Amino acid sequence: MAPVFLCDTLIKYMGCIQSIACNKSRIKRENIVVYDLSATIDHCPTVIEENSPIVLRYKTPYFKASARIVMPPIPRNETWVVGWIQACTQMEFYNTYGDVGMSSWELPQLREGLVRAISDSDGVSYPWYGNTTETVTIVGPTSKPSRFIVSMNDNFYPSVTWAVPVSESNTPLLTNIKRDQSFTTWLVALNTTSREKILLHTIKWRMRVDIAVDPSLPLGSRARLVGRVHQDQPRVLTRMEPIPLNAMGRPNANDAQVLMWRPRRGPPLVVIPPK
Repeated sequence: MAPVFLCDTLIKYMGCIQSIACNKSRIKRENIVVYDLSATIDHCPTVIEENSPIVLRYKTPYFKASARIVMPPIPRNETWVVGWIQACTQMEFYNTYGDVGMSSWELPQLREGLVRAISDSDGVSYPWYGNTTETVTIVGPTSKPSRFIVSMNDNFYPSVTWAVPVSESNTPLLTNIKRDQSFTTWLVALNTTSREKILLHTIKWRMRVDIAVDPSLPLGSRARLVGRVHQDQPRVLTRMEPIPLNAMGRPNANDAQVLMWRPRRGPPLVVIPPK
């Protein structure tokens, strides 16, 4: 039997080797290079479409984000995903129908202050915004640095009924559309094995739309933009903002939102419930 002190020494020695190995294989923020980071909103106005007698459509400019990444070698059998995670942090979306009432798309948990953000994932690739250009997967071990680009874009292209959505009448009564929505977008490296997250950048952006409508005019000439023509440009924060836990998983904003009808007189009505 080996002397106890030799066993202790061997255990300590092996522990040091293991510790060195762990430190060597650990991916750290300072080893990940991000350059050519870009976050913009197209410098063009929202486009209004009046092609349908049933709905008005509008298309906002695109928010676009991209970055070039250099990921260090991954000495372990680990898988890392680098890409964009986005969450909605504030939403006001009202469609007014004269003095009859208004419809509104709402995120109840966000509206009531129960959560700080809701995932804006595509509904499949949680927690990622998407899984095409938005992410890159690196499977270790790798012997050389990995170089790649991750990019994403987002905009609004909804339909709003000319008539009151809970009425059987097709009479156009829509008089105003007002939308104000804010997002936080993170560039993240995620170890899919350990779930370790390394935040690389945080971006804040906002999209606002204000459309005045005269339903008495002929189709094609009813709606016009009022207020701002161009959007404020996104802000790349100088310090990281943590990702709220609920913004990493279900539900996403599309599934959590509800369409309400709020009449001038009478109780509100749920038109489309959350999924």
